[in-house]
Amino acid sequence: MNILFISGSASKNSSNVKFLKAIAEYLSANHATEVYEGLYNFPLFTPERLNAGMPEQINLLRDRLVNADLVIFSTPEYNHNIPAVLKNMLEWLTDSGELFGKKVLPITFTPKAPRGEHALKSFQMSLKAQKANIISEANFYKTDVEIVEDLIILPEEIKVMFDGLLEL
Repeated sequence: MNILFISGSASKNSSNVKFLKAIAEYLSANHATEVYEGLYNFPLFTPERLNAGMPEQINLLRDRLVNADLVIFSTPEYNHNIPAVLKNMLEWLTDSGELFGKKVLPITFTPKAPRGEHALKSFQMSLKAQKANIISEANFYKTDVEIVEDLIILPEEIKVMFDGLLEL
């Protein structure tokens, strides 16, 4: 399976990116994995910019989305919502439809419960509006994992959960 991981964080040194890299590394034994880290480089979506033509970095992401069998998004929660960079990406994809019917797994990765719950609900609404095929959802917390020298170590229960999801 070809799995694309996208961090919804606006930070280049995001714990969401590190979490996705840990999941991708674990799954890479049996699947093709890629962690995309570039949403913060996207120009702000406006209808005028869309009419002027799709920017190259967005076309590159669209190609990756088309080729993915599954997209796993991880987002923090900013002010009880998803970060602006993630919403901006969704706006750029609305007309082109790469998420239509695409299997997606939206997750949050935040410091501790209950953070992430509002962002996940908001994100699901946006994904449903684009007719994405949401296969499941999950909230994860930094307290669920071990962090060693800036790397995230996944516990067995998270590995088992992802193995189970990929069997669907």
